[in-house]
Amino acid sequence: MLVKVFGAAVQGIHATLITIEVNVSRGIRFLLVGLPDTSVKESHERIVSALETNGLKFPRQQIVINMSPADIRKEGSAYDLPLAVGVLAASGAIRTDRLARCVMMGELSLDGTILPLKGALSIAVMAKELGFTDLILPIANAKEAAVVEGVDVYGVENIRDVVAFFNEENCLYPVVVDVNREFLDQRALFEHDFSDVRGQENVKRALEVAAAGGHNVLMIGPPGSGKSMMARRMPSILPPFTLEEALETTKIHSVAGKTGQHLSLMVQRPFRSPHHTISDVAMVGGGSWPQPGEISLAHNGVLFLDELPEFNRNVLEVMRQPLEDRKIIISRARFSVEYPAGFMLVAAMNPCPCGFHNHPDKECVCSPGDIQRYLNRISGPLLDRIDIQIEIVPVPFDKIADAAPAEKSEEIRKRVMAGREIQKERFRKVKGVYCNAQMSSRMLYKYAQPDDAGLKLLKSAMERLCLSARAYNRILKVARTIADLAGSDAVRAAHLAEAISYRSLDREKWAGY
Repeated sequence: MLVKVFGAAVQGIHATLITIEVNVSRGIRFLLVGLPDTSVKESHERIVSALETNGLKFPRQQIVINMSPADIRKEGSAYDLPLAVGVLAASGAIRTDRLARCVMMGELSLDGTILPLKGALSIAVMAKELGFTDLILPIANAKEAAVVEGVDVYGVENIRDVVAFFNEENCLYPVVVDVNREFLDQRALFEHDFSDVRGQENVKRALEVAAAGGHNVLMIGPPGSGKSMMARRMPSILPPFTLEEALETTKIHSVAGKTGQHLSLMVQRPFRSPHHTISDVAMVGGGSWPQPGEISLAHNGVLFLDELPEFNRNVLEVMRQPLEDRKIIISRARFSVEYPAGFMLVAAMNPCPCGFHNHPDKECVCSPGDIQRYLNRISGPLLDRIDIQIEIVPVPFDKIADAAPAEKSEEIRKRVMAGREIQKERFRKVKGVYCNAQMSSRMLYKYAQPDDAGLKLLKSAMERLCLSARAYNRILKVARTIADLAGSDAVRAAHLAEAISYRSLDREKWAGY
């Protein structure tokens, strides 16, 4: 008897339908074709044990299984469930009337328990787009997939539940998730808040400007000045997720297996902080089975690189293209996958090897050459993509001991959201641009051209402070954001003055020359 069941292969963050054809006939062979990898081929032993443990018979006949399309490599153990159901249906052990409208995936343990998988949300989106009405997944992944409306998601714990479902011997109920309630109730809950930060008002302001305009930030300061503490609070002042952003981000984390069990939807922007020993593959993604890297896991959120000069040079250089294109394409001989990489870069570093250059109290023991070599570990092209470079000094004792409450993240976020609304309207007709940091040079002349007083100030600053030429466009972008926060249509001299103060590393004498 020939039957068809349906599964899915996840490539990148999207799923592709896999049709599994099972034919049971006279003979004693077991043949599995359609480009399966080793783990798929090993499913025979897991299926036999799972069925026999639960009182079901694996047919002692010739079984031929074809996984189509054959040009897509089938990887992983999550095909166990559709393969087992196909074998049972072809041997007459279960009814076949519901198979045509159902997609199923899950790994079987030897006792028949169905184990969690990766990419459940992507599979659910694919099932809806292709018109399937039912989706059977491990119970740990059911809530995640149930956020997709239009598909009934059934969470199952054991192969017995699946057999009873198709034979209508028991009643499984679809998992129901109130997406709006869960999404709206939890997206404003943060573990870290800017009210915990004492002093550093100028740095808080710089981070507010960065959040409002989507600008990348580099903080330079001695150890203990609060760089990491403030970076970890950046998600709390970014605009809240839209539902579309939450779904896209959840898909990426689902494919990477980072969502956690029994969770439905990511409600807060991700914050990723890889160690400086990370490899370039782990940063951008890839591997023999391509997986999202840190830059994709930070999509729609923050990628924090602490001790920036300590990162391998190759790791930093591979980020240049994703910073511009907001995506990363991983190519292999047979296929290529694309992952989103629209993240906000927040980096921190010491000003010199000893950490105390320009410190108000402690003396730096580094020579000017040591300082320059330390700063040269960060390439000019990478610095070109960082709009705000802010120098941090340690907080004085009276500020640390001050018990007065600092401004909460909620208040800062309101101003950030107001600025983003202005930008949303400004770029409403421009595809792919939603914040000031993404403006091209042509757009700068249209939206960020300063008045005569501003141009005079900018010219004077570039000459007196020895600012590099690459700083010009960055200053205009940041000044445009500052003007938006102030509710000003025009970029004025005061906005430019503040933007100029955020270009520490562009000052040629900053490192002691």
